[in-house]
Amino acid sequence: MPECKVTIKEKGSLEACIELPGSSGPFPGVVICHPHPLYGGNMENSLVVALSRAITARGMAALRFNFRGVGASRGAFAQGAGETEDALSALSFLSGRGEVDPERIGIAGYSFGGMVAMGAGERSSLVKAMAAVSPVMAAGSLEGCVKPKYIISGAEDGVIPAVSILKGAEIMPGPKRIEIIDGADHFWWGQLEMVGNSVAGFFAENFGLA
Repeated sequence: MPECKVTIKEKGSLEACIELPGSSGPFPGVVICHPHPLYGGNMENSLVVALSRAITARGMAALRFNFRGVGASRGAFAQGAGETEDALSALSFLSGRGEVDPERIGIAGYSFGGMVAMGAGERSSLVKAMAAVSPVMAAGSLEGCVKPKYIISGAEDGVIPAVSILKGAEIMPGPKRIEIIDGADHFWWGQLEMVGNSVAGFFAENFGLA
């Protein structure tokens, strides 16, 4: 599974890493957004990497990147609005890669990155499906979004309680799948592979790879 560092220069300059399946393309592609930059989140987060590995193993390209102000990405934290623009730039970059099928693009994110992924996924016409792991749920999240959605959270999450996930998801139209995992907390210790496989399976189903 070849992996290489790339630079996204759609707007500004973002450090990123793209991972491709070993077979020939064009592949579906998924952008992955990392946790909160002010709390140590970056594209090398263990769950973000687990998502990338699992998505690639299912025959899709995975692009993870650092939000502005993280690593070699230029800029400074922008309260989620700027990070959503970063995600939109990443989607545009991925869709323009020759190895990627621009008609089968998804977006995923973890924690703060889940909120960003859902916001960017709702806005972008490129995105055909979106997934979020333990996401921050903004009021009115995806209220009018009819794209396929998958949210997975831990029943023991003390950072973003599952009850807030369920409440926020009530107003979302379908298609949607909300999964609360018993015994799991916000950091998914010992369950990274399971989460990665669940998210990858969701995209594989929606992109005709299941």
